[in-house]
Amino acid sequence: MHPEACIHPDAIQHNLNRVRSLAPKARVLAVIKADGYGHGLLRMARAMQTADGLAVARLSEGIQLRQAGIDSRIVVLQGFANHEELEGMLHHRLIPVVHAEFQLKIIADHSWPTESLHPVWIKVDTGMGRLGLSPEQFASLHPDTFRQAGYSVDCVMSHLACADEPGNPFTVEQLARFESLPGWPAEISLANSAALLDWSERFPQLSSGWVRPGLMLYGLSPFSDRTGTDLGLRPAMTLAAHVIAVRNKKKGEPVGYGGEWCCPEDMCIGVVSIGYGDGFPRHVQPGTCVWIDGGPAEIIGRVSMDMISIDLRQHPDVQVGDKVECWGPHLPVEILAAQSGTIPYELICQLTPRVQRIEGS
Repeated sequence: MHPEACIHPDAIQHNLNRVRSLAPKARVLAVIKADGYGHGLLRMARAMQTADGLAVARLSEGIQLRQAGIDSRIVVLQGFANHEELEGMLHHRLIPVVHAEFQLKIIADHSWPTESLHPVWIKVDTGMGRLGLSPEQFASLHPDTFRQAGYSVDCVMSHLACADEPGNPFTVEQLARFESLPGWPAEISLANSAALLDWSERFPQLSSGWVRPGLMLYGLSPFSDRTGTDLGLRPAMTLAAHVIAVRNKKKGEPVGYGGEWCCPEDMCIGVVSIGYGDGFPRHVQPGTCVWIDGGPAEIIGRVSMDMISIDLRQHPDVQVGDKVECWGPHLPVEILAAQSGTIPYELICQLTPRVQRIEGS
């Protein structure tokens, strides 16, 4: 029995509507990179048809969408690394993000030979410290330089490093740096999920231009102290597996590799068809649970490649074949991530191909 990741299109639409309620005047660039955050790139592209555009990380993702017939506006967040990648973006009508001086030189050498200007976005580093032109580099540019080469700068963007930490003053510093940039005849894009959910009411510029939600579209929270449900979101994925064995064990008998966990009494355990080979986290804390038969059941022993074992003392009626929710509406993935020493981004993105993706209500 294979684990299944059930994707809920109705939840995705609900979450997209939540984005629009927070930024009713903005356009929405739905971020579907990393295989749609583990939900499936093409599935997410089709589910986000009412968004104003899509964002991917790499050229290959954009080409995959175009070859599948997706005609939406597509922004490639990592831009291009060489002339060939820029040519690929022009050919497939993809919008590159320009974030480094070497890219400016490539654009200057690669004029767009059509009457219509090809759109690009410019990224300015206001404090994230990864991609982006410095404010000084940006100040030295002029829109005419791009127009003369056949390009139009449609948007100027930056990325907030600490928006997922409510009240962090560094976010205010970044916004001030962005506000000090020379004005361009272009839209702006600043808000990720965390900025939309926690900062946009105090800083209206975050909900103008283009907003770039990612995690919240999948029903998850970017904050360590709240789940997506707490924020009015719905989880877009339920990860489930099945009971493949029910065992009666004697007091003192070990369970799993290393014999680290021993039965405290005569008891029944279940073996479930999921493990770290499927992307389930190996290092879960004691007390971590799955959901079965209407309630939680604690994971016991080590997580194996293909299996976990669970305590069935509170679930005497469980049988082979019963479904087990590993995360979803009853068990938020944010909770499992915290119990595993990681973040929900990692859990949903690390599911392996042998987890079957299906669609459900």
